[in-house]
Amino acid sequence: MKPILLQGHERSITQIKYNREGDLLFSVAKDTVTNVWYSVNGERLGTYNGHTGAVWCVDCDWDTKNVLTGSADNSCRLWDCETGKQLALLQTNSAVRTCGFDFSGNIIMFSTDKQMGYQCYLNFFDLRDPQQIEDNQPYLSIPCSDHKITSAVWGPLGEFVIAGHENGEFNQFSAKSGEILKKAKEHTKQINDIQTSVDLTMFISASKDNTAKLFDSTSLDHIKTFKTERPVNSAAISPIMEHVVMGGGQEAMEVTTTSTRIGKFEARFFHAAYEEEFGRVKGHFGPINCVAFHPDGKSYSSGGEDGYVRIHYFDPQYFDFELEA
Repeated sequence: MKPILLQGHERSITQIKYNREGDLLFSVAKDTVTNVWYSVNGERLGTYNGHTGAVWCVDCDWDTKNVLTGSADNSCRLWDCETGKQLALLQTNSAVRTCGFDFSGNIIMFSTDKQMGYQCYLNFFDLRDPQQIEDNQPYLSIPCSDHKITSAVWGPLGEFVIAGHENGEFNQFSAKSGEILKKAKEHTKQINDIQTSVDLTMFISASKDNTAKLFDSTSLDHIKTFKTERPVNSAAISPIMEHVVMGGGQEAMEVTTTSTRIGKFEARFFHAAYEEEFGRVKGHFGPINCVAFHPDGKSYSSGGEDGYVRIHYFDPQYFDFELEA
């Protein structure tokens, strides 16, 4: 399988995200640029310009009308997907680490970092109420005083947000009342990434403790564990196969001291039921920071510390592959 190489960033990729149909791929990096690409051939459609700091997160609503980005310039911005026009600017006191549309596309959530004397907050805005945007007043703001949120996703039906914290625990925050509905702590170190399955019933978490784990979204029951030898930066669930893909590597600052083999940072494929690794894909010249499956399950993308996004289309053999139990 030959990858399509997307060269549109000058610094390391922080997140990549497909839209619901999968025809577009959004990528954000530490170089302030938000790019959007055609996933079928890797052609760049355009950029969303305006952020003045590293962009940490990106999301797209279900009908690909709006794009949401959160950045270290202490702002969360809403864009018109088609024209690239900035629709809203939400100022914060610290860097915006995670952001997301709920399924309706009407409500957005984003979390801010604990830094410069400011607490970590999880903020909710209703985009149907222009007053909230104008006054920069979220209808709900939840302080997380103990451990900051490092990754967060919407749960099914937009009733709550599942947040992963730097100490390895998960909380379900209600989007109506702001209370904590459920807690779980299965990881021992920071949660780097959370991604849901296509029907939102499960999510997979990637952690610094060298594992990725599969959970039930509603009950937070721990289902499976996938172990590796190095920190996992990102993990994604295949929409059609019982597969998960994981990307990782050492911390960026330790890369030169440990690895001499070129391009050895692999995306690793595990069987979701048997917890067995069955394949690796080489390619990046640095740790893989994020992975994402195409919504049709026929390709996946990865973004790395090297500033490249690679789209890999699976060979036909992949779909016939059965793990020998």
